Amino acid sequence: MRAIETITDLSPTDAETAVRHALTAQGFGVLTEIDVAATLKAKLNVDRTPLKILGACNPTLAHQALQIDPSMSLILPCNVVVEATDTGTRVAAVDPHGLMDDPRFTTLADEAAQRLRAAVAAVGN
Repeated sequence: MRAIETITDLSPTDAETAVRHALTAQGFGVLTEIDVAATLKAKLNVDRTPLKILGACNPTLAHQALQIDPSMSLILPCNVVVEATDTGTRVAAVDPHGLMDDPRFTTLADEAAQRLRAAVAAVGN
């Protein structure tokens, strides 16, 4: 899967705060949050490095996508991942081009990708 990503020296907590602010600046809100590490610990007693999945949505872009094809609800919201790695904190967003390969979505995918690229870049070093 194609991703828009960066590695930052920020801690996972600080990177999450930064990406939330950057997403807001690009017109996205975070609708969902999955703390994968906490869930695996609670359900399976498995320890892993911090990993959160933020479900980000830009209402205007989501509305446009749903007008073109209501089945786009299957891929909403856009996932943005904050994950601790050996080299820093990885911040990654799904590349909308990989999800919207129908030509009817070209302009919309371009705009969504540009906004997500800007938000992820704002967190990078």
